[in-house]
Amino acid sequence: MNDIPSPVIRIGVVEDDARHRLVLSDYLERFAREHGLKLEVSVFDDGDGLLADFRPVYDVLLLDIRMEGTDGLATARTVRRTDPDVVIIFITAAHQYAINGYEVSALGYLLKPFPYAAFEHELSRAWRLLGRRYGTDIMLKDGSGMRRVPLRDIVYLESSGHRLDVHLVDGEFTLSGSLKQMEPQLAPHGFFRSNSCYIVNLRHVVAVRDQDSVMSTGQSLRISRPRKKDFMRALTEHVSGTLP
Repeated sequence: MNDIPSPVIRIGVVEDDARHRLVLSDYLERFAREHGLKLEVSVFDDGDGLLADFRPVYDVLLLDIRMEGTDGLATARTVRRTDPDVVIIFITAAHQYAINGYEVSALGYLLKPFPYAAFEHELSRAWRLLGRRYGTDIMLKDGSGMRRVPLRDIVYLESSGHRLDVHLVDGEFTLSGSLKQMEPQLAPHGFFRSNSCYIVNLRHVVAVRDQDSVMSTGQSLRISRPRKKDFMRALTEHVSGTLP
């Protein structure tokens, strides 16, 4: 059995002060070591760097509020247009800025300069939330046997004859089966069958243009006209938080 080990937590750090970036990197390494986790960390020195090629692939964003150019709050507003799920933790030098976090559903904030204990507390809260939200995996049979796949990593499934191509955030694989068989398993977890060829993960839909859904990995997938109204309703409910 080819099991995927404990999930990778994808973290984006946006901090314009090099000293604080170093502190955050050290804290993240310590947190991963102490909790036995694997972190995949991307570091940006301003909000524009994060937003330049943003896709909803992060689990946690650590955002400095006060930065030159696009500040942390403006960055969070833009992020929330395409990613309602990512956990946002603000970093700030003053309490009064933290109140703005409610506007973008931030989990919490860290007040500079913060000790490791405060950082560990906030990231542990984020990890517990992610565990509840993303703890569901699915067992799928590919050519080499059974493999466990986190549902959050599936971007879409594509029908190809009597086989299915499973497109992930970082690759793809093929299995036997049909969309009709998979739809009942996936629909309760925020997936929607957009036409006869695709089941898409609504988490990874970043835009809808005419009859196409644009996915976080760049593909444009056709939405059939009879399904368009229900697709838009499901997407709206997902973004608003009333679907998984």
